[in-house]
Amino acid sequence: MATYFDNIQRSYTDVPITSEGIETMPFLEATEGVVKLFDLLNSKAFTVVQNDMNGNILKIRNRYNTDPKKNITLEKLVINEKDEKKRIATEGLMWLKRGLEFTSVALRRSLESSKSANGAEELSVSFTKAYEDTLKKFHGMLVRPVFKMAMSCCPYRKDFFEKLGEDQEKVYRQFEEWLVSFEKVVEILNNFYKEGGHDKGF
Repeated sequence: MATYFDNIQRSYTDVPITSEGIETMPFLEATEGVVKLFDLLNSKAFTVVQNDMNGNILKIRNRYNTDPKKNITLEKLVINEKDEKKRIATEGLMWLKRGLEFTSVALRRSLESSKSANGAEELSVSFTKAYEDTLKKFHGMLVRPVFKMAMSCCPYRKDFFEKLGEDQEKVYRQFEEWLVSFEKVVEILNNFYKEGGHDKGF
């Protein structure tokens, strides 16, 4: 039986990472799969998260399309833009990686809690805790309530995992593989931005 992970255009497990960095287009394709994952949460409250991610994906794709060879990796794309007055793609990727970190932390909490003797943590708790640990510090007083509402609208964890696929053993196996690769991408981007100071000026 096909699962969510079978149906996405590209998995993070298939995003090439070379000595030059994370390949841009495969990364964007895999990230579009994350945006679609929010559809399974079945709440209009997450539309703000999806719109933000899609907007940042578009900024990066537009920059990539100006010179695909020159911008073949995310790292090259950011470095090539560093001397420009408006670093639109750099800022877009900065916010996108923050959103991805929030998502990966929430999903890791949810996945790990399934192994707990105390029972699995509900998604509303996983996403709320993840938000507090990642995105919240970057958001102002107007944005925080929007995210708080979205977190409270999460479906039951059991229902969400059932939407990922009927074969739950297969779902958990694929989820773990996908999430490990997802987390690796986020870690690489966080280190790149931190070491290069690419988030300064925003």
